[in-house]
Amino acid sequence: MHKKKFNQHISRKFNEELESIRSKVLNMGGLVEDMLLNALKALYSNDTQLAEIVIKKDQEVNVIELSIDNDCRKILATRAPAAVDLRLIMATVKTITDLERMGDEAEKIGKTVISLAMPDGQEKVNYHELVAIGGHVQKMVTRSLDAFARFDSELALEIIKSDEVVDNFYETIYRNSITYMIEDPMTITRRLNVMWIARSLERIGDHSKNICEYVIYTEKGTDIRHSEDSVSKTNIS
Repeated sequence: MHKKKFNQHISRKFNEELESIRSKVLNMGGLVEDMLLNALKALYSNDTQLAEIVIKKDQEVNVIELSIDNDCRKILATRAPAAVDLRLIMATVKTITDLERMGDEAEKIGKTVISLAMPDGQEKVNYHELVAIGGHVQKMVTRSLDAFARFDSELALEIIKSDEVVDNFYETIYRNSITYMIEDPMTITRRLNVMWIARSLERIGDHSKNICEYVIYTEKGTDIRHSEDSVSKTNIS
């Protein structure tokens, strides 16, 4: 795997700098993963306190993003990386951008939970139809971070292809919501909230897919973005 390649530099300091960046990215990814998990827990249980925790965590994610970005700039300026090392730095800068946006989407879900909070004694809304898409997106986030940690192109390609499942979930939720709103205008507010949350989850899935594309680019030097045909034909052996 790539970790071995990155550890073969003559300069031990350079190895340490690359490993430090990698560790920071995984730490940032872990925070985003926790944000999504807690945002969904807050949604399903109407837990506004947990939602507040999610919202506060977003600032921590932003700080780490800036720190990693600064580290990458320093390496570009002082090490003049080439080939696989340059691809790694480029992929890292893009990865942290996607992670930051994942955090933003989790924060949106947390804010939605708070805005939908019902006073004690009133019936709380059940968002059971979001469990399936939420569970699949959680798995995508976890696996995409694993692919980044090991620079596993095979796993990355599996995750990219699995994004279609999230898209199908989202399209089903969208169509059903439109139908419900037409048949019963009283459901409009609830269905709009369902659609907005589902959209945030779909975007998180897209960001996970992006990270996997960067993994393949780093290891293989192949840019498969914006080409479904390239994804289906990618040879990662």
